[in-house]
Amino acid sequence: MWLLSLFFLVAVISLVGCSSEGESDGSGEGGDGNGTTEITYYSFSAAPNYEDVLADIVTAFEEENPNIKVNTELAAYDDYFTKLQTRLAGGNAPDVFELNYENFVQYASKGTLADLSGFIEEDEDFDPSQLNQEAFEAYQYEGKQYGMVESFSNVLTFYNKDLFDEAGVDYPTADWTWEDELAAAEKITNEENNVWGTYAPATMNEYFKIAAQNGGQLFNENGEPTVDTQENLEAMNYMVDKVTESGVTPSPAEMSGQAPADLFMNGQLGIVHTGIWMFDAFKDASFEWDVALEAGNTQKAHHFFANGLAVSADTDKKEAAYKFARFMSASDQVAELRVENSWDLPAVNNDEVLQPYLEQTPPENREAVFNALDTLVLPPVVKNWSQINDVTNQEFEKALNGSKSTEEVIKTLQSEYENILN
Repeated sequence: MWLLSLFFLVAVISLVGCSSEGESDGSGEGGDGNGTTEITYYSFSAAPNYEDVLADIVTAFEEENPNIKVNTELAAYDDYFTKLQTRLAGGNAPDVFELNYENFVQYASKGTLADLSGFIEEDEDFDPSQLNQEAFEAYQYEGKQYGMVESFSNVLTFYNKDLFDEAGVDYPTADWTWEDELAAAEKITNEENNVWGTYAPATMNEYFKIAAQNGGQLFNENGEPTVDTQENLEAMNYMVDKVTESGVTPSPAEMSGQAPADLFMNGQLGIVHTGIWMFDAFKDASFEWDVALEAGNTQKAHHFFANGLAVSADTDKKEAAYKFARFMSASDQVAELRVENSWDLPAVNNDEVLQPYLEQTPPENREAVFNALDTLVLPPVVKNWSQINDVTNQEFEKALNGSKSTEEVIKTLQSEYENILN
């Protein structure tokens, strides 16, 4: 009997010893038994041009947080959200993942994101005032913080100085109107040489901004569709007529599968409306180019896009995931790497970090990036944004190919928006 008791006592001591070792190694949440917590980060903005920059950021984070290892997984933007939805539905969500502002509410409203408010309140190394407040608050839902903004960007008028000079047209100015842009585009367009005056995508992401430039809005303050208005119809006509009437913008057939960035680099576009994330891609252009504020009609309006990091509500590694999200958001080291590599604009308020951004060329007029913030317009905050986006783009295609009038498209969108939201 005493021998059995001795075996039992030894077994208990062994179990206690193992437990003590587990507590002392710091593995805590989701640890691997060696004191390291591994988390998975899923991103779209790093692919394909900034994978090396992201690798440097992860290395810096792991040096600062030796007990956390970050495994990165990347997907192209066009596939990202479909794959993310599949992973969430299958119970295989990444621990921390990237969300753009347009899709944030859709995820936050469905309970798939962890509330980070408590982590932020207890975090002695982070103060929200370190960040651009508009961008930081963009990732709040019903009074709680469900994401950490990492970067923001906007869209400007990029113009080919050589084509403007050849056409004898003055460069764009900050007070340009739609009429001014159309007049310049008509002079620059050269059908024989496959040169067009201007290009902007006929998509939802462009439409809500163009509507705002004409005093319109696609949804009211309560998120109810208000697309069927005269202001919004005029905005749609402005977008579509440049392709179907004046011909100053290439049609999808004329583009022959080329991206607008390719046409611009080929010297075939006088103007391209695109994001500041293209600064680096255009730096080796064979012609002189610069940027300016976008033209407006009744008022100015400029895109404001934001990307952020959210933590999965289902992960058992929330603290480690939050630390990485906060590092991506507020670290000056990350901000410096973004500025150095022209990877969007970091959301930090540190002027010393941002100053080198203004000093880089091309373009010369980088001040326009910050001037555009004075007239920013945010993407509509509505649920089921992906569906809204898809149906809008499909209807624009019909307007461009002539199978529907813009009047018909407007009424279809009003009905479709109401159906999707209700």
